[in-house]
Amino acid sequence: MTNDDRRMAIPPLFQWTPPGRAVVFFLAASSIWCLLAEFYGLCSMRTFTLGVLIPATILLIVIALIDRSHGDRRLWRAVLVGAAGGFLAACAYDLFRLPWVIGAIDHVGPMWLRLPLFKVFPRFGAMILGQHFAPAQTDSQFTLLAHVIGWFYHFSNGITFGVMYMALIGDATRRSWLWGIALAAGLELAMLFTPYTSFFAIRLTALFVVVTLSAHIIFGMVLGLYARHRAERLGFWESQEAGQL
Repeated sequence: MTNDDRRMAIPPLFQWTPPGRAVVFFLAASSIWCLLAEFYGLCSMRTFTLGVLIPATILLIVIALIDRSHGDRRLWRAVLVGAAGGFLAACAYDLFRLPWVIGAIDHVGPMWLRLPLFKVFPRFGAMILGQHFAPAQTDSQFTLLAHVIGWFYHFSNGITFGVMYMALIGDATRRSWLWGIALAAGLELAMLFTPYTSFFAIRLTALFVVVTLSAHIIFGMVLGLYARHRAERLGFWESQEAGQL
C-alpha cells in the first residue's frame, strides 16, 4: 500500500496534518493543564487527572497506533520522537538541578547552591491522590505513593512537552533545534506568572529564576537536538518503514 493509499484510509485528524497536529498538541497539553486547573480553582488536580488527563493520554496513544497501522506513520513517529526527547530532556533538566537540591537537603556548600527544587514532586502526588498537605510539611511526611506518583507526573510533563514541541514544529528535520530552547524558556517564563511559587511556598528570588530558567534552556537544548538528530536518522518523512527509535 502506498503512502497516499494509507493516508486515504484514515481521517485527516488522525494524520500528521495541521488539524491532526493540533489534536496531538491539545491532548498532550492536558498534562500541564492538570496543574493549572488546580491553581486557578477550576477543579482539583485529582479530578482533572482522572477525568481529563488519563482519557486524553489514552486517546493520544490510540491515535498514534491508528496512524501506525493504517496511516503513513508520520504522526506515530513524531509522537515517539517527541516522547523520547522529552523524557531525555527531563532527565538532563533534573541532573542540572541536582547540586542545588543536594545542597538544600544536606545543608552543605554556599547558600547560593541551596534550593529545594524537588520539593514540589511529592506535593504533585498528594494533589493527584487527593491528600491534603500543609505549606511547611517536609518531604518525609508525604507517603511513598505520593512521591512515586509525583515523580511520574513530573516526567509525564517532560514527555508531553516533547510531543507538544513536535506538534508545533511539524518537521524536525526542517526546523532549527533552537526552537526547543524557545519553547522551554517560554514555558518557564509563563509558569512564573502563574501561582506556582506562592502555591508551593517557594521563595521567588533572582537565584531561583536564574537556576530554573537555565534548567529549562538545557531541557530545550536536549529536546531540540535529539528531535532533529533522531528525525534525520529515521529518514523521518521519506521512509515509510523506518519504525524503531
